[in-house]
Amino acid sequence: MKYICFFMLLVVGNLPLLKAQNKQTFSIKYYCTNWGMNESWDDFCQKVKQAGYDGVETWLPGTTEEQVQMTTALEKHGLALGLLCGGGGADFDQYLRSYTNNLEAAANFKPDYINCHTGKDYYSFDQNKKLIEEGEQTSNRHQIPIYHETHRGRFSFAAHITKEFLEKIPQLSLALDISHWCNVHESLLGDQKETVALALARTGHIHARVGHPQGPQVNDPAAPEWKATLEQHLAWWDEVVKLHKQQGKKQLTITTEFGPAGYLPTLPYTRQPVADQWQINVFMLNLLKARYAQL
Repeated sequence: MKYICFFMLLVVGNLPLLKAQNKQTFSIKYYCTNWGMNESWDDFCQKVKQAGYDGVETWLPGTTEEQVQMTTALEKHGLALGLLCGGGGADFDQYLRSYTNNLEAAANFKPDYINCHTGKDYYSFDQNKKLIEEGEQTSNRHQIPIYHETHRGRFSFAAHITKEFLEKIPQLSLALDISHWCNVHESLLGDQKETVALALARTGHIHARVGHPQGPQVNDPAAPEWKATLEQHLAWWDEVVKLHKQQGKKQLTITTEFGPAGYLPTLPYTRQPVADQWQINVFMLNLLKARYAQL
């Protein structure tokens, strides 16, 4: 009898702990874009850490010196790394070689994930499929998630085009930057709900930028005139979070990726940005952290 009582005491006594452990089975990790960074890596990473981010998303610096500066600053400030990757060249064969080499170089840095700008909107289906397959092989070889961003100019530039890739390549996983599709389709995609639902179900990473029918970036997501547009994007992201939890996935990664002046609208003649890029990204970070705090 005493053993039964001891067992019951052990189980009951650990119920709060078990609940706490279960609560931690899913989490969101937030990354800050370094797009528009104009300070040193050390200063930037200090600012990113103080703002409450978990990591930085960046293209791999082109020189060994800057790569060392980046990795040193990330380690010093306790930040994770997400890498962007793409390719280039005068024809597909050159692009393929460039893309493959860049993937391997990025993977060697052991980032949390690699987010690819994959292919061209004018490449054939088979050519873009070849690039996606190269990504899968690199992912398997290095055990690093590789996502393909929904982006203008890439294979995934439009919702209806991406749908065919998702249907024919079951292992394809997206970095969802749905702001581009809003711009391409000149709408908030209300007439493509099935296609959007498929994309959300295959999303592994999110770029939390708010687009609109006339552009890939609103001037300030906190402004009241963008309330409905922001809420639509939040609803899309909510669905990705919900699906990740339902599927038993451990983590979702999100990058706040509002861009600098030029991408951010500017005033004529002076080219002064109409809002502050850093403040916008931190606004998005705080909004999302508060929204998903009770996971």
